[in-house]
Amino acid sequence: MRIKHSGACNDLAHRKERRLYYETIFIVNPDVSQENTEALTDGLIQRVEKAGGRIVKREYWGSRPLAYAINKRKRGHYTLLVTDGEPQAIKALEEGIRLEERIMRFLTTSITKLSDDPSPLMRRRSSTAETQETKSEAQDEAPAEASADVAQSSEETVSEASA
Repeated sequence: MRIKHSGACNDLAHRKERRLYYETIFIVNPDVSQENTEALTDGLIQRVEKAGGRIVKREYWGSRPLAYAINKRKRGHYTLLVTDGEPQAIKALEEGIRLEERIMRFLTTSITKLSDDPSPLMRRRSSTAETQETKSEAQDEAPAEASADVAQSSEETVSEASA
């Protein structure tokens, strides 16, 4: 007896109704400059586009400490790419990463929901930068206010001495 499967079990039909995006994070050797890391990333993006995919989001997280040493390195340049495309595009990206000796580690995961917001790391970095700007502005204003107070009190002292 044959059992008929409904269309809901078909992976292709399921994939078409529920779009998948792929998030890839890779770590580049810290001896490589930021400019060369960006150029390397551009090359990987070209591979994805040739394979029919497109990059939806790109974030350079900067040089950050590693959780553990890799090849006696304790830091690395972190980059996030979010890709929209068929699995062939992801395979092309991963193949390019594997061939690139300057990339120490990478991880690709599938995500179902795409967010236009920056990643949590970038949000934290921007809020830290805003906090530092606010502190520096407050420090700049504090000496100006203090010097105005000193000038005013010295004027009062001079006027009291005259009287």
